[in-house]
Amino acid sequence: MILNKAEFDFKVSCCFSNYLTDRSTQYMWNSYFLPSFRTDIDIGQEFILSPILSALYIVSIFHIFKKVTQNLLPSISVSILSLVDDGLFISQEKSFMKSNANFFSSYNIISFLFHQFGLAIEHSKSKVFHFSRATKNFDPPPLDLGLLDSSLLRPKDTWRYLEFIFDKKLSFYQHIHYYSNKALSTIKGMKILGNSTRGILPIHKYLLYRMCIISIAFYRFQL
Repeated sequence: MILNKAEFDFKVSCCFSNYLTDRSTQYMWNSYFLPSFRTDIDIGQEFILSPILSALYIVSIFHIFKKVTQNLLPSISVSILSLVDDGLFISQEKSFMKSNANFFSSYNIISFLFHQFGLAIEHSKSKVFHFSRATKNFDPPPLDLGLLDSSLLRPKDTWRYLEFIFDKKLSFYQHIHYYSNKALSTIKGMKILGNSTRGILPIHKYLLYRMCIISIAFYRFQL
């Protein structure tokens, strides 16, 4: 149904409507036949089509969320980003209390919609982080999501997303410190592979440096 609404070709919709369902297989060795058994399987996170199928399924939830907030709760100003199973709520407000109110409402709406679609959110992995232009230290209030299995979320000092480390001022000091130390520790570990008289050849050390160290120091920007 979701593929049909997204105007995919009818053949594609038919293919996924019974994909890996009502399937069975049977093994034969010379003249010996094993009994037939069912091979219905779930599509795990490591499956090659999992990101595509999950995105197609979840996008309908985000579409409903947008309609609900626009029509019923226009005061909520929240944007949502999603990378497979990792979601991000963004609120741009001058008040921390207003941002927390936006997060509270939008998070509970999304949780309800996910539950209606047969999905679950790992509330224990939820985090809250605030950016600020203030020149002095600030202490934003905690966020209570109001869910039975969630604890009070206290704002983090740093936030790691897609392997980037953000701080409240976007100075990226923590990010540079983390990856520079990681690159230096990797260089020190490479010393056990050989020296000037024995071990791997200098050309191999050069290749390891190009493939391992530079990719860490420049966050794989050159790839």
